[in-house]
Parts: sequence; structure tokens; C-alpha cells
Amino acid sequence: MSVNIPSNSVPSGASRFQVHVINEGHGSGAAMSDSTDPPHYEETSFGDEAQNRLKISFRPGNQECYENFLQTGETAKTDTTFHAYDSHTNTYYLQTFGHNTMDAVPKIEYYRNTGSVSGPKVNRPSLQEIHEQLAKNVAVAPGSADRVANGDGMPGDEQAENKEEDVTGVVKFGWVKGVLVRCMLNIWGVMLFIRLSWIVGEAGIGLGVIIIGLAVTVTAITGLSTSAIATNGYVRGGGAYYLISRSLGPEFGGSIGLIFAFANAVAVAMYVVGFAETVVDLLKESDSMMVDPTNDIRIIGSITVVILLGISVAGMEWEAKAQVILLVILLIAIANFFIGTVIPSNNEKKSRGFFNYQASIFAENFGPSFTEGEGFFSVFAIFFPAATGILAGANISGDLEDPQDAIPRGTMLAIFITTVAYIGVAICVAACVVRDATGSMNDTVVSGMNCNGSAACGLGYDFSRCQHEPCQYGLMNNFQVMSMVSGFGPLITAGIFSATLSSALASLVSAPKVFQALCKDNIFKGLQFFAKGYGKNNEPLRGYFLTFVIAMAFILIAELNVIAPIISNFFLASYALINFSCFHASYAKSPGWRPAYGIYNMWVSLFGAILCCAVMFVINWWAAVITYVIELFLYIYVTYKKPDVNWGSSTQALSYVSALDNALELTTVEDHVKNFRPQCIVLTGGPMTRPALLDITHAFTKNSGLCICCEVFVGPRKLCVKEMNSGMAKKQAWLMKNKIKAFYAAVAADCFRDGVRSLLQASGLGRMKPNTLVIGYKKNWRKAPLSELENYVGIIHDAFDFEIGVVIVRISQGFDISPVLQVQDELEKLEQERLALEAAIKDNDCEEGKGGIRGLFKKAGKLNITKPAPKKDSNISTIQSMHVGEFNQKLVEASAQFKKKQGKGTIDVWWLFDDGGLTLLIPYILTLRKKWKDCKLRIYVGGKINRIEEEKISMASLLSKFRIKFADIHIIGDINIKPNKESWKVFEEMIEPYRLHESHKDLTTAEKLKRESPWKITDAELEAVKEKSYRQVRLNELLQEHSRAANLIVLSLPVARKGSISDLLYMAWLEILTKNLPPVLLVRGNHKNVLTFYS
Repeated sequence: MSVNIPSNSVPSGASRFQVHVINEGHGSGAAMSDSTDPPHYEETSFGDEAQNRLKISFRPGNQECYENFLQTGETAKTDTTFHAYDSHTNTYYLQTFGHNTMDAVPKIEYYRNTGSVSGPKVNRPSLQEIHEQLAKNVAVAPGSADRVANGDGMPGDEQAENKEEDVTGVVKFGWVKGVLVRCMLNIWGVMLFIRLSWIVGEAGIGLGVIIIGLAVTVTAITGLSTSAIATNGYVRGGGAYYLISRSLGPEFGGSIGLIFAFANAVAVAMYVVGFAETVVDLLKESDSMMVDPTNDIRIIGSITVVILLGISVAGMEWEAKAQVILLVILLIAIANFFIGTVIPSNNEKKSRGFFNYQASIFAENFGPSFTEGEGFFSVFAIFFPAATGILAGANISGDLEDPQDAIPRGTMLAIFITTVAYIGVAICVAACVVRDATGSMNDTVVSGMNCNGSAACGLGYDFSRCQHEPCQYGLMNNFQVMSMVSGFGPLITAGIFSATLSSALASLVSAPKVFQALCKDNIFKGLQFFAKGYGKNNEPLRGYFLTFVIAMAFILIAELNVIAPIISNFFLASYALINFSCFHASYAKSPGWRPAYGIYNMWVSLFGAILCCAVMFVINWWAAVITYVIELFLYIYVTYKKPDVNWGSSTQALSYVSALDNALELTTVEDHVKNFRPQCIVLTGGPMTRPALLDITHAFTKNSGLCICCEVFVGPRKLCVKEMNSGMAKKQAWLMKNKIKAFYAAVAADCFRDGVRSLLQASGLGRMKPNTLVIGYKKNWRKAPLSELENYVGIIHDAFDFEIGVVIVRISQGFDISPVLQVQDELEKLEQERLALEAAIKDNDCEEGKGGIRGLFKKAGKLNITKPAPKKDSNISTIQSMHVGEFNQKLVEASAQFKKKQGKGTIDVWWLFDDGGLTLLIPYILTLRKKWKDCKLRIYVGGKINRIEEEKISMASLLSKFRIKFADIHIIGDINIKPNKESWKVFEEMIEPYRLHESHKDLTTAEKLKRESPWKITDAELEAVKEKSYRQVRLNELLQEHSRAANLIVLSLPVARKGSISDLLYMAWLEILTKNLPPVLLVRGNHKNVLTFYS
């Protein structure tokens, strides 16, 4: 590959990005002649056609486009044309690296979500499309090849493009206006102007800076965690709720999202009341009260919140302009304070404690001087709310141009600037103003007068009487110190107005945005009404009015001292969860956790989360308890409701890691008989098609063992794999929906037996591997093809070969209800079509004169209901005329028989052969279940007629050592006698069609018959196992006699010796053994102990 990069586009020696787009047969050789620069890296050839290529190089100025491409990840554009048609074959190909291939190069469009506002999602060629043979004579729609070749998607992506066009004109903010301005305004609150001086007066400069530093530590760590989460993928609207929910899942996200939105709504009232109180104070000074202080606060607050609502509803653009104006006012007010500190003080200000910068005042105010009832933590609790507000930018994440860049940059810079301002103001005010002052200009120091040695004394004022009586001025007493110090006092009042109104406006915008995102996710079903947005910016107008109602309600209360600590704790709870989200995502080690913002540490985030929780209790312990109780209640509610969402949360990742660690740890532990549990492979096919088989298995594996529902797809591999993959998620979802604790697994195989053999060998993980195969009894064995019969008996042999126990379940009606399900599906479709037709007719009646009967047929045509297409390959004919009552109700009832609670009755266990104890363990586990707890165990074992009592005592002793409760023990001494003639005749008639009768033929004919029908039962075989055949028939007689009324029979499964017992004879044994009986479980363990009486 040659490289041609003009010298004016890339400096020599710089790294180069070279894109080669192939344009065969269009004179590309001419373009190569322009190459003058030597290659700067090794030449690579991709094929013989490498000589006939069109090279694309950087043009002057294109280097900047490429750098922008690297930063944003968006596709670089070129002005080069691309011809994707091959004119000879009329077939298009993607040209990638010089090959005729459909393989596509990596592009950002392949990784977008459907409906992404940042661009259309494009589907890359599937593995099947590039793996299978390329179809000849592909019909190409005009222009589609060009779109595919350029990575713009396949024909049919127009809808995505049109959807993208609809979002043009949306107002989006950059990091300054969208995040920095909002965060600074929200962090700089009223506290800066009316409480910071008091805080530094109480704590002193040293502890005051530590208090600010501790608060900033919490917010800075939270800011780093927020930045890490925000840069780990595309961030949509919802702010803190979105970040937490996508990291920790809907349980945490839903609970914190609701209280965070509520906290912002109430915060609107808090800030507006703060503004109203300042206005009322001004009215008092000018003696202009309207009614009384409380009602004046309500009136001013109500008017203010209505105006703020109007600004918000007008659109984000107007709200952003208002925020910028308020920030300018706030910055002027802060600058006004610093200017005031250097303007020489007059006598009036000196009497109030302001002496400009004095080293003596700085030294005196450096240490703490806590008044009665105050301490470090109480002062910290008062200051900390002033440091909050760092999520103001993140809360409007959906309105940011690039949230991944804006949130980290704006948030962290805002924290830095506001911290510097807080520390600067605290130190400056403490270096200029004494703690106590009388405000009287007569309190000057007179010569010969004894002074208390304070800094004020050295500056000519005696404020010693403040030690004995309350004073009104100084850092400790006057909340308006900053107004006094400033160059122009009214600007500080304007700053207070700006701080309160900007915070109120930010909260008024944040609450609906967060609430709308929460409602869109439909975690709380009743709140879906508020998910609707209006206009190009998808403004949550309904959320605005809800926030307005909440704010008005609390403004009318006009006393927010009680609710304020709870709101602060609500914000802190969200900070704690953001920090914990960052830690949790890192700890889970998910490959998907790749934040672009790398300045974070998982342990620092954990420390931040713990610190937030500690601060919650420092601020107000009862408010912290209330916060945790509310959050826990909402968490339990969301967990119980189980919203159908999958956000790839770190909770899922950690669950996987924990499961993997536990599975690996389990492999290091040797199996012990005390911990044995049935771990079953159940050959259900689709789990919904044989529910009874799954129910009985689930009854003895639920909460105790592994259960895997297995299905084998037999046929052409390509078709089987496609069908298998398409149904995997649906069938697993069916299990979850029906609360069945089981897995679904499927394989594609050439024959049924091969598939089951694969499942028996490969299913499971580590110690969690199946040890028992559960299958339904093959009821139609006499009519089934010989290959099916051979496979069925073969899988029993295979299970024994792999030392896996076998359970065969038989019920009178059989298990397979797929015909019923098919009929139900068809009837549901017909019902939907009928309702659609009725709706179309109703609509037509409402639109008289607007289309008439033609409109009706047009609508019917759109609904595809005028002519229901007949379904091919359907086993059910004339579905349309079938009525629900014509279903096989017995089959449906039988399929649900193990779902019902079993009444008082018995489970009869015929433990005829010792298989290690599985035949006894399974019925014992069943009696522990709610549905079977009223059934008692009756144990039947074989024995000698002359030792019945002794064997009964021996068996009772064994069962008591096993600690298995039983109702009765029966010793059957007449198992080995011949069955009666009628029973034997039934068995002979059963096997008659499958007998060879070679003993009545000459030797040559007999050999010929054996060769022609090797699957038939020979006379020699029947004679050799005649005693065993007698036993099966006799056992059925005994079962009819003793267990006809049992709820369930558990019976030892006879084993057919390989090569000695034919498949048909074995099936005849199972048939005669379980004929005309209640549900039967034929059980045979792997002859390894599963029961023990040792502790």
C-alpha cells in the first residue's frame, strides 16, 4: 500500500491516517502518478488488484477534520465519489481493503441505539450474510448500493433518518452555559452572603477553612465519580437519576430518582422563601409591610414562583439567558465585597467592627471561639448545604450538546472556582472584622483606660462590654457583615436576590427533567402521565406544573426549618449513591466499564460514599433516618414490582462475578453425599409444551437443585440454528414469568439421540452439572417410527453409560399440549382480527360521507383482515370454525395437575432395587413442598414371605436412620409368583405384532427373518427373560391392588441390559408395568449413595 500525504497537511514524521477507497475501472492509475512522498511505514499488499486503486489523501486543512474525528468519534467526511456497482454482473459489493466483500469497517453508526438523537443506527451485515454463499443476481434498489457502500445503512433505514431530521432546531447547551454557569449559581447560595461570616467567626479562620475543605472534599469526590459515570457511555436526560439507575439498576435509581426530584421541587420553595424573607426585611426597614411578615412572605413567594415558572415554560433558552444575567449580578456582588475590603473604613464601620485588613484581627480570628451550644460539627452542618448544587448541570444532561465532555469539565471547574471564592471571602472577612462590636462610635479607647487587650483595643475601640451583654455587630452577631464591608451595600442585596432566584430557577428546571426521565422508564406505573414532553426540546410541561404545585404548597407553609434538613439529606443520599455507583462499577470489573474520564479511584469513591452518609447524620440524625426509611421503602417497592428493564447495571455485572467466583469455589470442594441434590436435565422440548413434566421436576428441584429444560432441534443445521436462536430468550422469559427456577438450553443435531447425548455431556458448569435425566413416557411407542423408538431407549442407555440417573414420568393423558397451544394461538389471532374489523366498522360509521364502504375496505386491507391467509403445514384444519369448547379439556387439565395443591393422600414408593437411594430421596423432597405436604409416604419393598416382620423392622430402622418420615411399610412377599392368565394374555397381545416367531420356522427362514427385521422380539430373547417379563406383569397387578388410589407412585425403573433386551420388549415392560395407574415416576439412580445416616 503506497501512501501519499501532501507536506502541507501533515508534518513530517507525524502519525498518519490513510483511507483507501476502491474504485475499480475508473482510471485510478492516473491518480497514483501524483504520489511524490516516500512511504513512512511498511508497504502492505491486500491482493493483486492493489495496483488499480484510487488513493484518498489529506487535503490542506483536512488534518483538523481528522483530529476532530478522533475527539468526537464521528465519521470523517470526504468529497470522493464511490461506485459500488459492478457493471458486468449488476451486483453490488462493499469494497473493504481492496476485496469484494460485504464485511464492513468499524463505524460509530453500528453502535448507536435505535432512535438515537445523535444519529441513525445502521445495521452491519450479519454473520450469516458474510458466512453463507453470496446470492447471485441480487436485486439492488436505485441508490441503495451507494448508501450501503458508504456505511449509511441498508435500504429501509429511511425512517431512522427521518426521525433524526425531526430533532433539528433543538436547543442544546455547551459546557459553559449548560454546566459551569448552573453549578456556580447553585453552589453560591445565600450562605455566601449572610452565613459565611458567622461560620468563620465561630470556627475561626483555621477551622473555617477546614470546614470548607471537608465540604468540598465530599463534593469534589462526588464530582469525580459523576464525571467517571458520565463519560462511560452516552448520557441521556435525567441527571443524577439517569447516572444512578444505569449504574446500579432500577431499584436504586427509581428510589433515589423520586426523592431527588421531590427534593428539587421543595428546594424551589426553600430558595423562593429565602428571597421573600430578604424582601420582607427591606420592607420592614422602609416601613412598607403589606399585611404581616408571614403573609408577606407567602404573597411575595407566590408571585416569584409564578414568574420563575413562566421563564421555565418559555423554554430552556430563556431560562439559560436568565441564569447568565443572574450570574453576572452575583459576580459583581462578590467583586463588590472584595473591593470594599480595601476601601478605608469610616468611624461608623469601625464601630461595627470593620477595620480593613489588620494582622492583629487575622491572628485573633484564626482560632475558634464557639458560643454556647455550637461546635465544629454543628457549624459544619450549617455550612455544608452551601457546597451542594454540583448536579445542577448533570440534571439537564438531555439538553447538553455533549454531556460526556460538558459534565466533567463544567462540574469540576465550578467546584474549583466556588471553593476559591468561599475560602477567599472567609479569610478576607475574618481579617477585616472583629468577632464582637457594639456599633457605638463612643466606645473608643480613652487614655489611661484599662483595655482587655483585644485587637479592637489596639485599633482604638473598646468592645469589652460584649462579653457581658449581647451586641448587634461583628462576625458573631451581624448576618449583614458583607453588606457593611462592601463598597456598595445594595449590590450585596442584589447578590442575595441573584443567588436565591438562580438556585430556585435551577431547581425548578431540574425537578421536572429528572421526574420526566423517571416516568419515561415507567418504573412507577402510576406516574406515566408525566412522561410526555412538548416541543422540540421535549419540555416536561406537566412536570413543571407539578413542581409548581409542590413549591406553592410549601411556600404557603412559610416555615421550612423542619423540612430543610430532610431536603439536604435527600441531596446527600444521591451523592452517596453516585459515589457508590462509581465504586460498584469499578469493583464489578465489567468490561463495559471504560470511563473516558480517568481521574478517579474506586476506593476514593467508596470513601466519598461513606463520608456522605456520615455527613447526613452530622447535619441531622433524624432527617438521615427518615431519608433511609423512605429510600428503603421505595427500593423494596421497585424490587417487588420488577420493572422490565435491562440497563447493563453494575449490579448485574457484580452478580455475574459473584456467581462465577462461587462456581469456581465450588469446584474446589469435593462432593459429599450429605450435600447431594437432584440436578436434572428435563427433556421438555419447549417448556410451555410439556408443563406437567416440568412442574413435577420443578417440585423436587426448586430451591434445592439445578433444573435445565432441554430441547433438541433435529433437521438441517442452518434452519435449526435459526429457529433455536430466535426462541431462546422467549422460552427463558416464559420460565421467569411462570416463576419456574430453571434454565432453558437447546441444541441442534442430526438426530434426537445425538442431541441428548451432547446435552448430557456438556450441560452444567463445574459442580453444577446434571446428575439426573427426566423424560416423559413415550405413550405412542407402538405407532412411532422405529428410529424414534431406538432413539428413546438409546438415550436411557446413554444416561446410564454417563452414570446419570433416569426418571421416566407417566401420566394418563400424556404431556404434549402443543396442539392445544397452536389452537389457542390461532383463536387469539382471529379474536384480534375480529376486534380490529369491529373497530374499522365503527370508525367508518363515525365518518359518514368520508369514503363510505370503500374506506372500510381500504382500512380492512391495511389491517390485513379481509382475507386471512391460510397457514401452510398446519396440522389443524378449519381453525376458524373451531370453538374453545372443542379443546381436549382432559389434556389441558392433566397438564396442570401438578400445579394444584395435592389433597390428603399418599405417595407410594416401591423401592424394589437399591439404586443408591434416589428412588427414596425424590418422594421425600416432594413431601417438603407446600403442594405435597399433606401426602404421606408409604414404602413398599420386596421380601420373603416367612420373614415379613423381620424385614419390616429392618426397613423401619434404616428409614429412621435416614431420618425420613413414613406412614407405613409394606413387605411384598409374592412378587416373584406368576401373574394371572388374564394379565399375561394382555402382555402377550401387546407384543404379538412385534414378535419374530422364528422357532416355528426352519433355520434358513429364521435367519432370513432376523436379518430383515432385527428390531423384532425373538422367541429366544423372550424365553431368556421370561421371569423378568413375569415380574413386570405381576408388579402391575400388585400396584393395581395396593396403590390404585395413591396420589403418586414412585417405582424402581427396570434396567434393560444392552444387547440383550430389544427396544420393543423394554417398552412393553414399561407399558405393562405402569398401565392404568395414577401418575408414575420410574426412577433409577446411578447406584452411588445419595442418602447417608452419618453426621
